[in-house]
Amino acid sequence: MIASLTSRGEVLQYLEPFLRQNLGSFLKSVEDSWQPSDFLPDSRLDTFFDEVKQLRERAKDLSYDLLAVLIGDTITEEALPNYEAWFHQLDDLGRDPNNGWAQWIRGWTAEENRHGDLLNRYLYLSGRVNMREFEISTQYLIADGFDLGTAHDPYRAFVYTSYQETATNLSHRRVGTLARKVGEDQLSKICGMIAGDETRHARVYKTFVEKIFEVDPSEMMLAFEDMMRKKIVMPAHYMRELGVDMGKTFGHFTDAAQRLGVYTSQDYTDILETLIKDWKIDQISNLNGAAEKAREYIMALPNRLRRVADRMPVPKLEYKFKWIE
Repeated sequence: MIASLTSRGEVLQYLEPFLRQNLGSFLKSVEDSWQPSDFLPDSRLDTFFDEVKQLRERAKDLSYDLLAVLIGDTITEEALPNYEAWFHQLDDLGRDPNNGWAQWIRGWTAEENRHGDLLNRYLYLSGRVNMREFEISTQYLIADGFDLGTAHDPYRAFVYTSYQETATNLSHRRVGTLARKVGEDQLSKICGMIAGDETRHARVYKTFVEKIFEVDPSEMMLAFEDMMRKKIVMPAHYMRELGVDMGKTFGHFTDAAQRLGVYTSQDYTDILETLIKDWKIDQISNLNGAAEKAREYIMALPNRLRRVADRMPVPKLEYKFKWIE
């Protein structure tokens, strides 16, 4: 612990050189990055319409739930303007456009922006989606904003992003696996590439938390506890369709994900256990009394969550999404 650092802003400033030195591994250069057009038919070529026809034929085999989850994932990715705006609201983070934190925020946003672009175009070409209803949900989600429970605190934000990026990786990877099982290898590859980005981003955010634990362990532990008491909500938790109350569509989307096994309550607990292990929560020293109690709560939480998850039935109710004809 660095005793002279008394605020989150000072901690972030202390860690900024580390971040700047590692940006080359945390982010990929634009020149080395994949782009959405790499995975979709090229409209300049004479083969474009034949390739689109083949894509549409393969997309017919995607199940209703799988298509619904894919659309929900896409809407989540498309709401990226919210996420960058949220980061810029955090105290002492990214205010200097030339420091490492600002470079990370911009680079992370630029990488994430490709995800929504790619999935959006796939859904459009698939011929299975009411794009206007889909676009309404995206506009709603951006306009409605979100409350992730982090306030203006970067410590809580990094706990959140460590969790959320890991969950997003799981969702995309499993959608890709299910797509491959029905012969839609193109979608499987798309999901795999996106999941790869999410894996790297999760690793970076976990590194931020790990470094903060070295510098400001008690405050970081208290932030971790606070986020877990509130429960991590996904960024699309206000998702809705035209004529549907805010958040109601998100509930149906998560039901579909639960039925498919794409993202479940067990996964939520698995992620928590992974973070506890990766951050070596049981080994952190120099904690004050409140932080020690916070650690006790965190260490006991996975077993409590497992007992609850074991009693939760898989949702059976089918819902007719306006996105799907």
